[in-house]
Amino acid sequence: MKKLLLTSLLVSATFISPAFAFDANDAKKIYDERIASWATAPTVINAIKTQNEQTTGFDQAKIDELDKKWQSDDATIIDPVINNDLSKELKSVVENSNSYFAEIFIMDAKGLNVGTSAKTSDYWQGDEAKWQKTFQVGAGSVDIGDVKFDESSQSYTRQLSFPVMDGETPIGAVTVSINADFLPE
Repeated sequence: MKKLLLTSLLVSATFISPAFAFDANDAKKIYDERIASWATAPTVINAIKTQNEQTTGFDQAKIDELDKKWQSDDATIIDPVINNDLSKELKSVVENSNSYFAEIFIMDAKGLNVGTSAKTSDYWQGDEAKWQKTFQVGAGSVDIGDVKFDESSQSYTRQLSFPVMDGETPIGAVTVSINADFLPE
């Protein structure tokens, strides 16, 4: 029995993905090399600022109402987001990434989707670490999610999230789902 358990542990250790050793320095390198060029573009900044102007007065009841509409597949809330110019840009980034990115979405100062490469499960990300540990913390922050199986891309991915800055001020956040096969060792 001990031999079987030891063999099982050795086999498991052999197949542990190097992606599990991933840290904030790795995330920063990916941000600098693969994300910053488009995540800091004027089109991204302007789209977030425009939505922030529209959503600044939203209270939690309004946010919950919109999130429920999104989750019930209400086209009146989904279509303006997934068909806007920013979402078209994000879809292009994903398509041109050679499977590196599985999904990208950008949130405003309330944690609401501004643009997304594909429909997310919910509209409000403000109750999740991806927004709380980036937008609310500011420059230099990162949230590194666990490696998980992504149904839409049929691959294992890890979400990395960063604040989107306008100068020294956080105005939103970006989350990218990276195919775990591409994560550094």
